[in-house]
Amino acid sequence: MPQNSAPAPLDWAAESLWLALQVLLPGTSVEVLPRVASTSTMLLERARNGRDLQPCLLVAEEQTQGRGRLGRQWSSQRGASLTFSLAMPLAPADWGGLSLSVGLALADALDPPQDQATPRIGLKWPNDLWLLDGDAAAGTGRKLGGILIETVAAGAQRVVVAGIGLNLQRWAMTNEDTLSQGRGTLDELWPDCRAPQVLARVAAPLVQALQVFERQGFAAASEGYARRDVLRGHLVHTTQAGLPEGVAQGVDADGALRVLARHGVGVQRVVSGEVSVRRHVPVADAPAARVN
Repeated sequence: MPQNSAPAPLDWAAESLWLALQVLLPGTSVEVLPRVASTSTMLLERARNGRDLQPCLLVAEEQTQGRGRLGRQWSSQRGASLTFSLAMPLAPADWGGLSLSVGLALADALDPPQDQATPRIGLKWPNDLWLLDGDAAAGTGRKLGGILIETVAAGAQRVVVAGIGLNLQRWAMTNEDTLSQGRGTLDELWPDCRAPQVLARVAAPLVQALQVFERQGFAAASEGYARRDVLRGHLVHTTQAGLPEGVAQGVDADGALRVLARHGVGVQRVVSGEVSVRRHVPVADAPAARVN
């Protein structure tokens, strides 16, 4: 589709999605807005103000001020991306590894592990989905989507808001995206994908993943995550004090990244939210492998 062509109208089948989610999470509401600054911000404000403590799936056809990790912004264009947030009360024994569990649920829904010998969607710690250019062990790919997990106290409960952004259509890529090869789109795997169909595929698995995490923590997802881990075995750079770089060794039982330091201090733990981690690539390869 030419970049200046208007996308076809979207039919979200919200009532069907609502009925499917009621079975898993009674009381859930499903809302679709044509344009909003940030779905996650809206749900967090509702929870803080005590206006809505029921589970809610909020979708934006266009999002103008979406937020990613470390203050990054994620805007979306109608039909080109899927941006939504899910809010629900959650009370796990330990919150560690939640973004990894969510990422795995999305990857497994979009790229079922039984359908291929090697994954086509990888996971980059702590919150990115990658469209792989080889197998996960090669560690090469382009950013397909991102996850932002936030929580807020709401009375005696704690509400989690899982914000999701997925790149869907290659026609919306800018020249910069194309030249840097920094962005992957789901239509490279699913040529006729559209935002409502993608949402219908991932919504229930997302709810189920949060419910399983509440009962079992990251342990339930650790094996699946390891299969899609694109950092394991690769040299990474971090901003953690005393750990400028090292070789990623997978993640531990609570989802922290394990990094074998290059300067004799052994394996160190890197906790989500503390650092920025980038897979190390040779200078000659950087333009084709830079992923934010």
